[in-house]
Amino acid sequence: MAQLGIQSIQPRGTPFHSYICRKKERTTALVVSAVLNGFRAIDTACQPKHYREDLVGKALEELNAKHGISREDLFLQTKFTSLSGQDRSLPLPYNPSDDVSAQVHASFNKSLENLKTSYIDSYVLHSPLRDITSTLEAWKVLISLQDEGKVRTIGVSNTYDVGILRALSEVRKVQVVQNRWYEGNAWDIDVFQYCRANGIQYQSFWTLSGSPSLLRHPSVLAISQSAKVTPAQVVFGLAQSLGIVPLSGTTNEVHMKEDLAVGPDVLYADESRVQDIKRMMGLDSVTVI
Repeated sequence: MAQLGIQSIQPRGTPFHSYICRKKERTTALVVSAVLNGFRAIDTACQPKHYREDLVGKALEELNAKHGISREDLFLQTKFTSLSGQDRSLPLPYNPSDDVSAQVHASFNKSLENLKTSYIDSYVLHSPLRDITSTLEAWKVLISLQDEGKVRTIGVSNTYDVGILRALSEVRKVQVVQNRWYEGNAWDIDVFQYCRANGIQYQSFWTLSGSPSLLRHPSVLAISQSAKVTPAQVVFGLAQSLGIVPLSGTTNEVHMKEDLAVGPDVLYADESRVQDIKRMMGLDSVTVI
């Protein structure tokens, strides 16, 4: 599926809100709904196991034909998924016997075909590959695609080792990191802070579903009540205030509107409670943007 997400740092025009869609056969309808409700960034992957990138392409066609929303109005992000993340019982976007460089090129071309576009706004490695040598080989293909003007921004996902980010950035700076940001990994503090310090856009997923304790935190509930917003909106507002782009994958149009309506300003009137939340998360030393 595809996602649209909520963003705050904007590499080359990324919007504040981005939608992630992993709903397989429902992808086209959900992407259309999300865009019509205001989302302008879509996140997907060339990974048939979880995503229907081709149905994102169909959604883009429908948005253009029926609603006058062109490809150029949208920010598209997709990913190269290595063999370890693919289901071999499904059609693969590359020959598994090819070397890594050939696999990335083939997957990228398949993404262009699926999405019916000539360029990708953000192209991301879905995860580090089996070793740093293979990861660097794939990274160099992303660099070449960027140099050719086929990709505008490059990055990595599911990367929780700062050492990998440093190794990649020695060849070319990582511009986007998309990671789980939730209570189960202690808010990915090391990678998040590395991204903050180095001007890398940090995109988060599992922000809500992985953080039930945060959503029930007394200070979150108090801000929610005083600002007349939902606890989920408070958490998204907090993420944005820290420079994080939280991805929204909701299938509910009411929640889509709520996700789009929220911003860091929801927190401004309750600084003491915000600090209380940040202390609980181990982020009390991190300044808001």
